[in-house]
Amino acid sequence: MMFSRIYGKGQAVIIIHGLFGMSDNWNSIGKKISDNFNVHIIDLRNHGRSFHNNNFSYHDMSNDLQEYLFQHNIQKPILIGHSLGGKVAMDFCFKNAEKVKGLIVVDIAPKTYNVDFHNKLLNILNSLPISNYNSRDEIDKVLSKSITELSIRSFLMKSLYRDGDKSFNWRFNIEVLKKELSNIKNADFLNGELTLPTVFIKGGNSNYINSVDESLISKHFKNSRIREVVGAGHWVHAEKPNLFYDEVITFITQELGCPLQN
Repeated sequence: MMFSRIYGKGQAVIIIHGLFGMSDNWNSIGKKISDNFNVHIIDLRNHGRSFHNNNFSYHDMSNDLQEYLFQHNIQKPILIGHSLGGKVAMDFCFKNAEKVKGLIVVDIAPKTYNVDFHNKLLNILNSLPISNYNSRDEIDKVLSKSITELSIRSFLMKSLYRDGDKSFNWRFNIEVLKKELSNIKNADFLNGELTLPTVFIKGGNSNYINSVDESLISKHFKNSRIREVVGAGHWVHAEKPNLFYDEVITFITQELGCPLQN
């Protein structure tokens, strides 16, 4: 069963994090949205506090989501997916459009992406004997030699925790992610046209969605629009939370017709 953080009441909104992420990354914005809606922030398999499994593909994660909706008796949720989570949400909607009220895709396009950088990160983390270290600062200092960008290092280290033996460990499943990473670089779910109300929210400083991608989106997502958050990079919700929140609420209230409770 997937781990989740659940807040608020009313129309269900499911938030799905990206690769190496977890529900914690979305806690602040999720709580803010929950002032008006019933928010479920989930941990994907092999991430956060959810179960680890040798299988890791969009098919598997879509099935996990379907099972989660069934277990929690959720009808017609709004899906918000960032990066990997955006692809999971798109995959689910192409298979189950009638079960979803609306789709919000955050800074990812329905296309194949190169995963060499992510593979490099996994190799770096996998080669680090973290159980030998006594503090987060020690681990950060060692990682800084090969991962020089502080924002990426800080993001990864949010998944660092002490296990039952008080040793450091990673919440994401490095072994399986390394083996199955090629499963998530593509967009095999792109099939025909989707008329579900959809908004793509991209970071103005991010290169994850370009002009060619916008043509691809308009071809397959017939009831969609693309919104740009100026000044934001790939982690739009973390870098410009207020602007991102405004885009989300505008779509939910104006495009989907869901009223605010307050």
